[in-house]
Amino acid sequence: MPKTILLPIDLNHPASWEKALPMALDLAGEGGSLHILGIVHDLGAAAVASFLPEGFEEKALQNMKADLDALIAANVPSGNAVAHVGHGNVSEQVLEYAKRLNANVIVMASHPPDELMTWLVGSQADKVVRHSDRPVLVVR
Repeated sequence: MPKTILLPIDLNHPASWEKALPMALDLAGEGGSLHILGIVHDLGAAAVASFLPEGFEEKALQNMKADLDALIAANVPSGNAVAHVGHGNVSEQVLEYAKRLNANVIVMASHPPDELMTWLVGSQADKVVRHSDRPVLVVR
């Protein structure tokens, strides 16, 4: 049975994909599909957005797609991966795309624990693991 793998990454942090990408490719195998998800954070408050140039978010979404396509071209030997761009809360977007794509498994990297930061904002991987209705493979 072909597998559908979702790999959410942060392009600004290569640690989010350097170990997870090879694992996701192995899980997808020959007949499976790999979906790489980059997420542009929602700016939230209108007060924040008012300080940014007009069209900033749209340009950020377009840049994310181009950067994901370049990552796939450089790092996926067969080129057999699809880039997706989400917009909003990271964990919510990962869970939404997993359902939308009917992913068999979510593969994501997790940074080493930092007790203070985890207490203050929580870990995105932790949120995905706790709320996902499908398997999540966390790579360190």
